[in-house]
Amino acid sequence: SEKSAGIVVMNNTAKEILYKIYGVKKSLIHVIPHGVHHVAFPSKTRAKRKLNLSCHTILSTFGMISCDKGIEYAIEALPEVIEQYPNVLYLIIGATHPLILKREGEKYRNKLKRLITKYKLEDNVKFYNRYLEINELIDYLKATDIYVYPMLSREQASSGSLSYALSCACPTIATASQYAKNVINHERGILVRFRNSNDIKRALLELIPDKKARREMKKNAYFYSRHMTWQNVALSYFQTFNKFAKIVPLEKDKYPPIIFDHINTLTSKFGIIQFAVHTKPDIHSGYCLDDNTRSLLGFSIYYQVNPSKGILNLINLYLGFIKFSQKANGKFYNFINYNKTFNERGESEDSLGRAVWALGHLISNEKIPEELRKQAKVMLKKTLKWVPQLKSLRAISFTVLGLAYIAEKFVLLNQPKEKIATKENKFNHEINILIKRLADKLIRRYNKQVSQAENKDWQWFEDCLTYSNYKLPEALSRAYQITKQKEYLQVAEKTLKFLNNITFEKDYCSPIGQDGWYFQNGKRAYFDQQPEDTSSAVEALTVAYQTTKKKSYANKAKLAFEWFLGKNHLNQMVYDEATGGCYDGLGKYSINFNQGAESTISYLLARLTIENIK
Repeated sequence: SEKSAGIVVMNNTAKEILYKIYGVKKSLIHVIPHGVHHVAFPSKTRAKRKLNLSCHTILSTFGMISCDKGIEYAIEALPEVIEQYPNVLYLIIGATHPLILKREGEKYRNKLKRLITKYKLEDNVKFYNRYLEINELIDYLKATDIYVYPMLSREQASSGSLSYALSCACPTIATASQYAKNVINHERGILVRFRNSNDIKRALLELIPDKKARREMKKNAYFYSRHMTWQNVALSYFQTFNKFAKIVPLEKDKYPPIIFDHINTLTSKFGIIQFAVHTKPDIHSGYCLDDNTRSLLGFSIYYQVNPSKGILNLINLYLGFIKFSQKANGKFYNFINYNKTFNERGESEDSLGRAVWALGHLISNEKIPEELRKQAKVMLKKTLKWVPQLKSLRAISFTVLGLAYIAEKFVLLNQPKEKIATKENKFNHEINILIKRLADKLIRRYNKQVSQAENKDWQWFEDCLTYSNYKLPEALSRAYQITKQKEYLQVAEKTLKFLNNITFEKDYCSPIGQDGWYFQNGKRAYFDQQPEDTSSAVEALTVAYQTTKKKSYANKAKLAFEWFLGKNHLNQMVYDEATGGCYDGLGKYSINFNQGAESTISYLLARLTIENIK
């Protein structure tokens, strides 16, 4: 330890031992947990069906078999358990440890077999006497109702088998080793005494009939272990290494592949469902226009580069939802109940703006079939009469972004009258005029706020920062691209600089928290941070880079995107690589593990955007 700049241990007890017994300085010791593969929250029923284990209550123990595993005590606990619950099946998974096999052969396994025969458990205890590949092992753990860990060593400082059991949502009965005491509590399992089959028996008889308790333990075990996934463990090691030597990842700007599994799970035949309980869609939460417009936008962007029938079907579905949501007067219902009835909670300017944003991209996307683009254009034209009346700065910004997609293909400002004589060109000219009117509104609000601000450093459009802040300078950057009016870009850059100084005050992105926001002359809220705000940062900074070619914007866009991949105050992944979903928020101490539509589609939009500056 005297030669080391830093020491890594896998739990806090080990840290205390090094400090109290060996006198190692606490500042040297870093706790990084044992790693586990990241799997989606498992269905025990499906996992059992896959392994032909349906109709059984599955107990399991896995690992290299040796006499310190204490498996004999688990076997001795079973007779009374089987008497009450004859469908119990105990799987002992793993080959004998090669060193043990070389030294004493199958002495220990044969001892276990004799016990099984003695207690007449041949139908209820099965050996898998081989080394399992990781995916096969995970399948068995996903099918396990209760994991049994009867290890005999009190000093066990870490355990791959126990860690993996937790990561596969297994309620656990474990002897109170050093490691087990760190990871198992009454919310995740039951600790028992060493070499005590009666304790194991009592724990099994308590858990097997109590399905409600097991369900809770299953969830608690899984979500507790999220910080232990290899992605998060790798991030922790990089952070530790970088305290002493600047380590640069070999594959810079390598991002996860784009997958749509969770979006497909959330999408019904009607639209994308608002919320999820963990990864399971909450159909009773109904549907939200905002989520379906985001979805339409994301898949329209994706289709430009990767056209396919499946993606086009989703575009058709989300466009149909927006059409269903549009009122006769051109405005929109924002919420639709799960039974497809309208929820009269008032109209939302933001939702109207987001609808224009998505429709604008679809109309401008020449890869999309003409019929769908015509449908979108009809819907947009019905809505345009309301655009000049918009007051919400975010609604104005969303609208500018949508109209800019159309306008960049048909730039008609300052053109001779004969150039805009056709019906089509008149529509495109109207779009250009609207962009200018809306951008001017943003400029007026900025000038008024800055002139009245008590704090002259407060370079913003309002006296507070709330949600989707980055959309305002992004809209002005896009308006500049269309009109070439320099004031738009000047204000975009001033406000972007102001926002960046707050959002990137540390070496990672930290969007404004929704628990209090940030008012001028007040204290900013750091939590809970929302994926939608981080996605807005990625998009706005990318547009700023494309507009100005300033590398600093590109670097900040990448840094913002890395928030999803663990470069945040918790050093944890917010994107779920196993499902393609995204967690709903980042709190002070933990992640909100629900994967709703807004967060998942926000990640997708950020992921698609970052491709533009890789």
